[in-house]
Amino acid sequence: MKDIPFAAVQERIGYHFQDITLLETALTHASLSDHRSKSNERQEFLGDAVLGLVVCEHLFRSLAESLEGDLTKVKSHAVSRQVCAEISVELKLHEALRLGKGMGPASTLPGSVSAAVLESVIGAIYLDGGLAPAQAFILRHLGPRIHESLHGGHQHNFKSVLQQTLVSLHMSPPIYMILDEKGPDHAKCFEIAVLSGDRRFTSCWGASKKAGEQAAAQSALRELGVIALDERGIEVARPLARVKPDPTSGK
Repeated sequence: MKDIPFAAVQERIGYHFQDITLLETALTHASLSDHRSKSNERQEFLGDAVLGLVVCEHLFRSLAESLEGDLTKVKSHAVSRQVCAEISVELKLHEALRLGKGMGPASTLPGSVSAAVLESVIGAIYLDGGLAPAQAFILRHLGPRIHESLHGGHQHNFKSVLQQTLVSLHMSPPIYMILDEKGPDHAKCFEIAVLSGDRRFTSCWGASKKAGEQAAAQSALRELGVIALDERGIEVARPLARVKPDPTSGK
């Protein structure tokens, strides 16, 4: 039977267990165990719930003005099998996983198995130390993915975010005005600006009307301070409580 490098695994995950058998169970696949209840499946079940709770609370507190649908989209990406599998591989958890003979080498494991071992380790940390260390582990490794989800979500939904923002700030709904267009009919570019009452935001160019409107909405959100660069240079949402409307803007 494969020996688990407990010290190396604990060093990589940044947590040292009081009850090492919890980590042993987390790294035991059902294909090896003589009974599935002795495998990591139960801890995977628990870890999945803890992961969801921590990410949901983080999003709830960080994005105070976001609607339920937007929070769900970000959460779904952040806790997806693909993301969990990527983190598992980064931490080399799949290499420490004890497998039955029919499973093949760690390098050929499907992403679902790698993702499951991450969730089982989260469950083990929760059982060993409670919510605080599990939360710290999750946010340490999923935090960057959450920021990426927010950034990607904005890229595809600037107009929707701007609409919600202007309503929240008691400003007039956005109007998208075409200021200029260039190029042949089959490849036109459009310069578009957002108007809100008497306020006109900086115009932007796009390869289509839709792209121009998205770019203009993004620019308006920047001017309003709703999205800003964090310390890593990634655009993230700011709580609307910190955003102040332009006193000269119309309603």
